[in-house]
Amino acid sequence: MNFDKKNVANRFCALQLSVALVGLLAATGGALAEDATGKSFVDNFDSLSSSRWFVSDGWDNGKHQNCTWSKDQLKLADGKLILTFEKKPFKNRDYSCAEVQTKQRFGYGTYEARMKTGTGSGLNAAFFTYIGPVHKQPHDEIDFEVLTKDPSKVQVNAYVGGKSNDEKLVDVAGGTDQGFNDYAFVWEKQRLRWYVNGKLVHEVTDASQLPSHPQKIFFSLWGTDTLREWMGAFVDPGKPVTMAVERVAFTALGEPCQFEGSVACALQ
Repeated sequence: MNFDKKNVANRFCALQLSVALVGLLAATGGALAEDATGKSFVDNFDSLSSSRWFVSDGWDNGKHQNCTWSKDQLKLADGKLILTFEKKPFKNRDYSCAEVQTKQRFGYGTYEARMKTGTGSGLNAAFFTYIGPVHKQPHDEIDFEVLTKDPSKVQVNAYVGGKSNDEKLVDVAGGTDQGFNDYAFVWEKQRLRWYVNGKLVHEVTDASQLPSHPQKIFFSLWGTDTLREWMGAFVDPGKPVTMAVERVAFTALGEPCQFEGSVACALQ
């Protein structure tokens, strides 16, 4: 990870919640992952539950981001959650983009998303979990990030106390943009494992590199003019770029798997 990406990523996560969500995202002070309140669920996006999801709207995460979060860039279509990045001036940015997050925090268990991305240099399509200082918690985070300049790969990573640990780019057979792929991570107290299409692609067992605080689940699609080394030089795509999510699920440790093909089934 380069220095610019590391520091901007920290600000990116901290700012996205501190700008407008303090009232909504109440802190739990010192909670550990086993104390999370979020229960197992599967969401196939037949509707967008207002009790589960909060849609980011009307702000950006800092100078590195060239778009403003807009609720208009998120919709449901054909049983999928669609996030869109496009040239549509909003607030102080020329582009609009999309982010959605859970209202609850989740702890140890299996996190899964089935999704498809578009392509474009300077864009980031992400499925991740996060908690941070705005919640009176350390910055812990677990990531799947598709840098859509190269849809043949996805980046996996975790943060503990705001420090990035052992990021890795892994291959996605057929590409993230040619069809839907299954992304999962299994978060346990002693280890963290990432899976792509059911295959184990990365594992961390060093206790110092393992997040321990309950986190919210996020999907986001955004762009940058400045993080060229990491995300590529931004090129106006000339048309809307989308990220489609067909399913997301959380299965708490020790609970039955919730759908056929779930990584949680294979672990039981």
